[in-house]
Amino acid sequence: MVVKVGCCGFPKARKKYYESLSLVELQNTFYDLPTVEWAENLRSEAPRDFEFTVKAWQAITHPPTSPTWKRMKKRPRGDLANYGLLKPTKENLEALEETLRVAEALGAKVVVLQTPPSLPFNEESVRWVREFFSKAGEVSQGFVLGWEPRGEWAHSAELRRVVEEFGIVHVVDPFRNRPISERADVVYFRLHGIGPGEVNYRYKYTDSDLEKLKNIVSEYRDREVYVLFNNVYMFDDALRFKKVLHESGL
Repeated sequence: MVVKVGCCGFPKARKKYYESLSLVELQNTFYDLPTVEWAENLRSEAPRDFEFTVKAWQAITHPPTSPTWKRMKKRPRGDLANYGLLKPTKENLEALEETLRVAEALGAKVVVLQTPPSLPFNEESVRWVREFFSKAGEVSQGFVLGWEPRGEWAHSAELRRVVEEFGIVHVVDPFRNRPISERADVVYFRLHGIGPGEVNYRYKYTDSDLEKLKNIVSEYRDREVYVLFNNVYMFDDALRFKKVLHESGL
């Protein structure tokens, strides 16, 4: 099996990071989508075997009323009401195409769409999501689209139907959920800390936690498994987990 370990964003200087880990999920692509030129420069500075994954631009997933839009320096074109929540609009699909161009320049194959709890689960949003992923499949050939739903969608029966029908990788925190799809070749874990809520960024994983994580990862021996830490201590936790995997022969 192939297990890839990294962090959500660069918690250290990139030179040091490249020396220690060979995978990162870019986070700046969520807040303000960078230029293709920026992506090409980043790709050229990284080692040849280094892998980037991309968190998709928030314009696709989060509505303009989201607090995260306050960190967006350059607003997208068109009618802002048509952005976010996976609406199958021209604006959202163009924002996806722009995200994919940046991913292509990085040599990234996985693009993660994270929807907020504010995405309602109702008849209208089911139609939105299904139509969006149907159209997204037409423009994302050669890429793996991952979806990390939060809120009602994360626990809905419709989620399985969407993931299975459109070949989407169900992105989860393995300490809270397991991926739905049994057919996907890729398993993508994002670890947000252990606690009562959906996230606990200040959590530091214990040796026991990492041993449990190793056992979870071992269940997917026929898959390509991505493990991305997204907590305050993510760099150290990622290195410790790499050591656990190495010592266990994975």
